[in-house]
Amino acid sequence: MNKTIQTVESAAAGSAFLIEDVYPLIDGGRFAVKRIAGERVGGRFAVKRIAGERVEVWADIYRDGEAVIGAALIWRREQDREWRSEPMIHHGNDRWSGAFTPVEPGQYVYAIEAWTDEFATWSHAVARKQLSGADVSLDAIEGAGLLTKAHGARQDAAAVIVRQCEDYLQTGDVTPLLSTELGNAMAESQLRPDLTRSPPFPLIADRDKARCGAWYQMMPRSQSRIPGRHGTLRDCIARVPDIAAMGFDVLYFTPVHPIGHNRRKGRNNSPVATEGEPGSPYAIGAAEGGHDALHPELGTIEDFRALVATCLEYGLELALDFAVQCSPDHPWLRQHPEWFKWRPDRSVRTADGPYSDIVIPDFASVDRAGLWNAFRDAMLFWIDHGVTMFAIDNHDTAPLPFWEWLIRDIRRRHPEVILFSKTFARPKLMKGLAKLGFAQSFTYFPWRTSKWELEQYLGELTRYPERDFYRPNLFVNTPDLLPYHLQSGEAWAFKSRLALAATLSGNYGIYSGFELLEHEAVPGHEEYLDSEKYQIKQRDWDKPGNIKPYITGLNRIRNDNAALQQTANLRFLGVEDGETIAFVKEATDPANTVVAAIALSRHAREFWLPLGDLTIDVGGERRHVTALENLLTGEQSRIEWGGIRLRIDPDRDPALLFRCLA
Repeated sequence: MNKTIQTVESAAAGSAFLIEDVYPLIDGGRFAVKRIAGERVGGRFAVKRIAGERVEVWADIYRDGEAVIGAALIWRREQDREWRSEPMIHHGNDRWSGAFTPVEPGQYVYAIEAWTDEFATWSHAVARKQLSGADVSLDAIEGAGLLTKAHGARQDAAAVIVRQCEDYLQTGDVTPLLSTELGNAMAESQLRPDLTRSPPFPLIADRDKARCGAWYQMMPRSQSRIPGRHGTLRDCIARVPDIAAMGFDVLYFTPVHPIGHNRRKGRNNSPVATEGEPGSPYAIGAAEGGHDALHPELGTIEDFRALVATCLEYGLELALDFAVQCSPDHPWLRQHPEWFKWRPDRSVRTADGPYSDIVIPDFASVDRAGLWNAFRDAMLFWIDHGVTMFAIDNHDTAPLPFWEWLIRDIRRRHPEVILFSKTFARPKLMKGLAKLGFAQSFTYFPWRTSKWELEQYLGELTRYPERDFYRPNLFVNTPDLLPYHLQSGEAWAFKSRLALAATLSGNYGIYSGFELLEHEAVPGHEEYLDSEKYQIKQRDWDKPGNIKPYITGLNRIRNDNAALQQTANLRFLGVEDGETIAFVKEATDPANTVVAAIALSRHAREFWLPLGDLTIDVGGERRHVTALENLLTGEQSRIEWGGIRLRIDPDRDPALLFRCLA
């Protein structure tokens, strides 16, 4: 039986230090190496942060004995060669911390270095001897000898070392060798023969929009005001001012590409389309082109550029649905038949059931490198034309290694681009996709309606480690989803769900028609009746009874309060009323704390809002909250007996939002 025998020499050459319990870190910084068509592809589960914000790193660092340890946090952009270094501070019990700030969006790595500070170890030993009255003359000679080992010192440090050494040689007194100034100079100048470095740990720094955004999704072809006419990008441009006025900052389009004719779906997902029916925009590809082409009835690429420019003028960014699927008419089926699966009768294998109008490419085909690159190039095409955000639908159509590769490739080229994992799947798969690097993720929020469900689910997303890699985007509805709780069409329910999404999460979204209280469903299903996925709709966007003013007010409050522009710092409050949920959110820069109470049922009620020992930051110190300011009316109410009694009438407004004052 073969055994690996460790020699004394190899054991002695091992590291003297243990670096453990590193935070932040996802699954131990899992690193996988794969080969795809001969290309080496690496992937890591990366912590997510926002560029420009301080990243704190903690670790247990220790070694045997009483030697003094030095430690540093080193970091760099992944593609750089030179490390930057920041000192780490010891907090007791071998726990250390350091911090760095990734200034720009991109992929970073950080690591921890530890070494024995030989001079500090000597200095501490001598100081203890002096306290006991022991003779330290020989120790002084040894300390002076250590000064000769100083290496690569900066000019000011070198001057300190020379001066203190000369003082000792002239007087024979050990005192100059024990000065703090000399200790600091030697700490950065002596050799570190036992220097130990941890493995590099990955970190993704996104721009601020990844943390906070209000998304408005719409179907471009339904933006015409003329009944029966296919909408154009110019019609979309005309709608931008209204969308911006409601306070949205992301305009999110369903696919804008040519739609296949073969197997085209009809109204309400009927298996056969009649003459003139437009089909589903998710059946991508026709004779006019595929994933890098515009539907001809939407307009030209010049119109698309004009749309992007208008969005920027009004403070919006443009997001596109990116679906890795094809219609049977997609040009790739003719150009690259090897990218698809074919049946014995030489027909292409389509998806099953309600998705029979699409074809799933074979991501494991003999030319998978060509297929993967083609999808990547299509995304790059739209980035070149001003798209900065993509929502990825139907991840199940492609394997995890594809998404891992695509995310890293796009981030390397365009670190400013934000990829939103807009898929509903098994919880662990959704979290796994987030770990691979998606900047935002869809959630189970549409199906979390009771108080305990919301508290449990948001608690899960804001605890560790989820808060370090999973950024939720709480959509209240989508083209595929009309939740049961909205199918009554009651305004209070729409407002309640909107308020929950907009205040619980830094990112939230609605699908057009929500502001008009659209609620006609396919009986027994969470799907829109006469869904515009399969037909063109025209709407009166100022229809009486709309809740646009309510949406506008909520988005204004979000924009004015940093606490509502983040998700992680969330704490639920113990309101006894089972149909009222309350929570507090706090931001540190700038200091801002918001308390929210939202009704989950229609009846009016009074309740006690306990604030207990809630404190807020005032000029760098924590002070108890003394009053609440209503963010809608500006009215201030004093806190007495550790809380405040409130009345909520959902028919007027199901949400009470307050700024905390001290």
